Amino acid sequence: MRIILASQSPRRKELLTSMGLMFEIVPSNYDEVLDSSRLPAIVAQELAIGKANAVANKYPDALVVGSDTIVSIDNEQLAKPYDIDEAKQMLQRMSGRGSIVTTSVVVASRVKGIMLCGAEETRVVFKPYNPQTVDAYLATGDYADKAGGYGIQSGAAPLIDHIEGDYDTIVGLPTRLLAIFLNQCGITAHQVQLDVPVRQAALVEHIDG
Repeated sequence: MRIILASQSPRRKELLTSMGLMFEIVPSNYDEVLDSSRLPAIVAQELAIGKANAVANKYPDALVVGSDTIVSIDNEQLAKPYDIDEAKQMLQRMSGRGSIVTTSVVVASRVKGIMLCGAEETRVVFKPYNPQTVDAYLATGDYADKAGGYGIQSGAAPLIDHIEGDYDTIVGLPTRLLAIFLNQCGITAHQVQLDVPVRQAALVEHIDG
């Protein structure tokens, strides 16, 4: 089937490419609204469904892949920072403790009547706050389009002590879960094994729903 990625994220594009899949990119214009009163896994799945449906309605014959990533701490879901000051506040808040990254994935097809959805979580534990290291990262501008104000794969690794869970969940696409869904649709796919720039500790419980 024709596969469409409903995202313009270069990180998701790279992960899908690493899975050996041929696909097109059609960004979704679905509005993302966080809701800290509900579990991140539920919110992330709803947002991914919204993104996938927005594209699937235009391309009913395609298999559409949608995804969403939420960073949360103290049961608060963090959006992308407005500016460098807010990004710094987020990193200060997370330093020396753990935050949770929840990434959902949806596979949908109108013609085939397919709607597969799930989410996985990875805990990211930061090192104690170091002003020089944080300022050096913020100076790169990498924080600007990242939920929670950091990208582990694009410069923030020196801020992080270890992770508990799958690295690709933090990058932006849980390829293990996506591979399961695609295999159910008759498309051969495998989880991507990435080089992890930080220590990978014991796995946390996965959430599949």
